[in-house]
Amino acid sequence: MHFPAQGTLLALVVAAAALAQPRPAEQKDRSVYGYTDTPVLPNQRWRVHDAARPHPRVIVPGTQSTPERPGRPPSDAIVLFHGQDLSGWTARDKQGPREPGWKVENGYLEVVPGTGHLVSQEKFGDCQLHVEWAAPTELRGAGQMRGNSGVLLMSRYEIQALDSHGNQTYADGQAASIYGQFPPLVNASRPPGQWQSFDIVFEAPRFADSQLVKPAYFTVFHNGVLMHHRQEVVGRMAHAQVGTYAPHGPEEPLMLQNHGDRVRYRNIWVRKLTGYDQP
Repeated sequence: MHFPAQGTLLALVVAAAALAQPRPAEQKDRSVYGYTDTPVLPNQRWRVHDAARPHPRVIVPGTQSTPERPGRPPSDAIVLFHGQDLSGWTARDKQGPREPGWKVENGYLEVVPGTGHLVSQEKFGDCQLHVEWAAPTELRGAGQMRGNSGVLLMSRYEIQALDSHGNQTYADGQAASIYGQFPPLVNASRPPGQWQSFDIVFEAPRFADSQLVKPAYFTVFHNGVLMHHRQEVVGRMAHAQVGTYAPHGPEEPLMLQNHGDRVRYRNIWVRKLTGYDQP
């Protein structure tokens, strides 16, 4: 068997190494298309800058609202109220489902006392929710009796809507609280009659064999100010007692509470959330 001379062997090794190095054009392609030879990220199936990793969907972002006009939702949002009618909604009271009786005019909907809670026909689990609301300008009562409503994810887990501008009530019942569980970090309430916004990221609870295996979590912004940062939820909304969990479906309707006060809502939209690397 013939072996190459030591000098020749060294030259072959150097040449092979040179061939293995990306050429300038290949370096440019890697910056566009990604890498195939980088380390694998911890607890992931993907390499750093992985060329095979799926790209996120392209959407058109929405626009900001003004006091006079609601903004435009993102292009992948499910619009629950478009300012015209209550298609996509039903109502619910102690007797069960009923036709929705809330008033719709001038691009908003308004609570009508005695007509039940408003419930979306569409169901949601993990989601991003945007909703704008305004407390009545006519001041009646105090505390929980003034501008009271609520936004209930999965019809169970409530972010309180209330006139909390110069209106005293218990801390875990004021506007933007996780009702009966956690007060908001600050009071960012606007005066009654002015439009306010909730931007909510909700992680739905998970159940297995009728047992809770993962609680719900809320991240909430009120008028653009952080109120809750991935706060674990104690359980379902409950008044004057500790809320508990009970098994339910992975997706459930959104509910707007009818507490008897003529609170208004507009620009309600939801984005269903998926994990990384999913369509």
